Amino acid sequence: MSILYFLIIILIFIVMIGILNERFFHIQSDIALILFSFIISLVLLIVSKIVGIESVSNFVNNLGDFGFEEYLMDGVLCFMLFSGASKVNIRKFRENVRAISLLALITTGISSVFYGGVFYLVSMIFGLNMDILTCILLGCVVSPTDPIAATGILNKIGLSKNVCSVIENESLFNDGTGVTLFIFVRSLVVHSDDSNFAVLMIKEVLGAVVVALAVSFVFFKLMEVTRDPIKYILISLLDVSLVYLICEHLGFSGVIASVVCGMYFSVAYSKIERRVMVVDPKDLYKDFWEIVESLLNAILFVMIGLMVLGIVVSKYILIILPAAVLINILARSFGVFVSSILTGKKNIPGNYNTFEYVTLMTWSALKGGLSLALAIGTREFLPEDIYHIFINVTYITIFFTVLVQGLTVKKVYFALEKHKNARMRRMRG
Repeated sequence: MSILYFLIIILIFIVMIGILNERFFHIQSDIALILFSFIISLVLLIVSKIVGIESVSNFVNNLGDFGFEEYLMDGVLCFMLFSGASKVNIRKFRENVRAISLLALITTGISSVFYGGVFYLVSMIFGLNMDILTCILLGCVVSPTDPIAATGILNKIGLSKNVCSVIENESLFNDGTGVTLFIFVRSLVVHSDDSNFAVLMIKEVLGAVVVALAVSFVFFKLMEVTRDPIKYILISLLDVSLVYLICEHLGFSGVIASVVCGMYFSVAYSKIERRVMVVDPKDLYKDFWEIVESLLNAILFVMIGLMVLGIVVSKYILIILPAAVLINILARSFGVFVSSILTGKKNIPGNYNTFEYVTLMTWSALKGGLSLALAIGTREFLPEDIYHIFINVTYITIFFTVLVQGLTVKKVYFALEKHKNARMRRMRG
């Protein structure tokens, strides 16, 4: 299937689902894309089985096997992260930097190990034939919250700017921790030499930051010498794509580098705002990145829905289904609880107490495309039955967090706000 052919199909999904949702269902748009893409994919799968026509079966199989990992990791991820990071509220980031750092580092690491330990118990009880390191590797896949899901969904449902800032910034930065931990544990699973986590972390993060800042500094100087807003767009595209490519080649975190590029351009761009208002009165630069983010998010969410066409259902699905959901909630809650203790009650954002903070940060932790890409990347070294467990667990986790948690997080947020306000009135009284 050609790229253009596939793109046409994706755009048909986006347009038709978008119109139907706008007219009849009124679900948050990104969630609607995943949900209805999933439903349509299941219908196509059933029809292909019933009809039994080879051309129909080939069409469905090709639709499900269209290079998701390559599209995300080797294609659009850097642009999506850049766009999300360029909208970061720097003042809010500084105010909550301690909480964000602990969530991105401590919570992700602890959640991964906790998840692996509990899943290992499930494996021993039900005979899934997974050792402890493989289970922890699975924890590394599903523990990082997804910046694309966070910025694409949570920012549109009415949460306060302070809460959104913490959730979005954690999601933007914790993928570096998650990917680094994934590489480290993977090296133990396959018995490779890359087994020093401290060295890997320093290399992945510091190397990414240095490359991103150095290259972005040079490219922003180019932006300052031109008065053409179209060149602003081209320079920013070149900056983030080149930085991502350099970092991936050198073994640094392209994810972290893309985030740093976005934040650097955001800060630097704000310093030349008066000049920009003259040379770019229509705000083409910001409008371009807004449109790119919306389009790429929509494509990604449809592709996640279509992925069900290529998934082999594990024979342990009845065990995996409840385990994936429950262990994910437990692991995330425990990780956030530990980071909240280290943050300190006085430094917890939003004047929340520990219970409120843990509940909100757990229920707003959406998973997305990055976890799916990491899971797909295990195909080359895991046994086939274990690989199918990884894909099944990851897909169930994404589906639950985006649909169930994503659709209810607004209600949870306002319930916690009500609980907080009542608690503060009691304290004042």
